[in-house]
Amino acid sequence: MIRLLRVELTRLRWRRAVVLLILAAVVVPLLIAAVTAWETRPPSEADLASAQQQLERDTETARAEVEDCVAAPEDWGMSADGPALRQECEEMVLPQLDWYAVRQELDLRTQLDETVVAVVMVVALLMMLVGATFAGHDWTSGSMSNQLLVQPRRGRVWAAKAITVTATAALVGAVVGAAYWTFLYGLARWRDLPASGAVVGDGYEQVLRGAVVVAGAALAGYLLTMLFRSTIATLGVLIGVALLGGMLIALLGIPTPEQWQPGANLAAIVRNGTEVYVEVPESCYSGNPGTGPGIAPGCDDIRDLSAARGLTYYGVLALATAALSLASFRRRDVP
Repeated sequence: MIRLLRVELTRLRWRRAVVLLILAAVVVPLLIAAVTAWETRPPSEADLASAQQQLERDTETARAEVEDCVAAPEDWGMSADGPALRQECEEMVLPQLDWYAVRQELDLRTQLDETVVAVVMVVALLMMLVGATFAGHDWTSGSMSNQLLVQPRRGRVWAAKAITVTATAALVGAVVGAAYWTFLYGLARWRDLPASGAVVGDGYEQVLRGAVVVAGAALAGYLLTMLFRSTIATLGVLIGVALLGGMLIALLGIPTPEQWQPGANLAAIVRNGTEVYVEVPESCYSGNPGTGPGIAPGCDDIRDLSAARGLTYYGVLALATAALSLASFRRRDVP
């Protein structure tokens, strides 16, 4: 088995399409990092001077509104009087310098929910293509029959290919994700921005969860291609499910709770839990949802979706697909 794994790793490494896809998995996050660094760069002196000038012009214009607020506080929802009233009116009406900020400051916690997730999704998509093209080439070129002449035990061949693709994708996902997050952390430190140890630790944990998602995506591409024996068929099924699945469900009027949707479960894995909307009983809207303070039991339409729930969701799908893929490979004739 070890020798077979080495052979499959060599075949994967020398596949040009695979090399290009892995290269894209490195280049695209680099571009995302460059764009993020540029869009969150500190404002220049010229930017600050322009914002200050705009602030002064708008402040002069807003003075009249401050006087209207002081003269008729009830129209502005004010209850204070005297000096406190003028102060509250100025705080409400007069513009502040940060209103004119043209760029948002780099915030690591925000990046965890935005660009880090985007990097995971991009790398996962590319690694899914790696799994599909790696298996699809064997069927298209007809080399699968030659491989089985050398190693006739089909289960071992199937498993070796699956392990090779999954392990490679996990490594790529972990390295790229860790490099991207380290870059963001270093950029925050270089700009003297707050970066607590808890946020940094959460980032690396999310990188590991992202690597699991990337590995699963590559395995899914491999399993489907081994089942359909065609890269094009695999891509067609994936595109069809992504584009037409939601439309078909909507046309048929099939209720699909958010906790059963693929996107929500994927977000739960990457983010270590997410929130989803659920249907609540009609009694919650009847004016008597229950007794006691707060939301009545069973009437909260926002629920937590854990990472374990997401892993179970995709784990069941992966096991079912793997069983079909392996059974097809072991029983069907190989041209």
